[in-house]
Amino acid sequence: MPFTSSVLSLMSRSFAIILLVMVPQLSRAETGPLLVELNKMEEIDGGGCRAFFLFRNQTGKSFAGFEMSLAILDGDGIIDRLLSVDASPLPVQRTTLKLFEIPETSCSNISEILLHDVTSCQPQNEAQMDCFPILTLGSRATTKLVK
Repeated sequence: MPFTSSVLSLMSRSFAIILLVMVPQLSRAETGPLLVELNKMEEIDGGGCRAFFLFRNQTGKSFAGFEMSLAILDGDGIIDRLLSVDASPLPVQRTTLKLFEIPETSCSNISEILLHDVTSCQPQNEAQMDCFPILTLGSRATTKLVK
């Protein structure tokens, strides 16, 4: 049975409908959150606290620039200081460990770390972007990490 133009037209429309349904699902599968986890904290000899952060980049983009402004809250919940940290680069589909030191503050006297601002969020070969919507924060330490 030979194909007629109406059968070919029907097949073309069916293929177009399948593409319209599948393409958004494919692009969503490639992108996800940028997970920022405060994994642990440890005292530093001579005073201070070292924070271990894990960055799980599931966004589909590598970040050439990623800088955060963190507010360190003391045991009473009062802002002790602001700390600027550079976590870049953050390669795509990788987990990256970054260590940051909080000088002159004991880990036991930090109740919370507030992600105050993301001062730089630059995907590789792209313009700066707002990363707050794609961030997911978590903490395995007794100190909370919040935005």
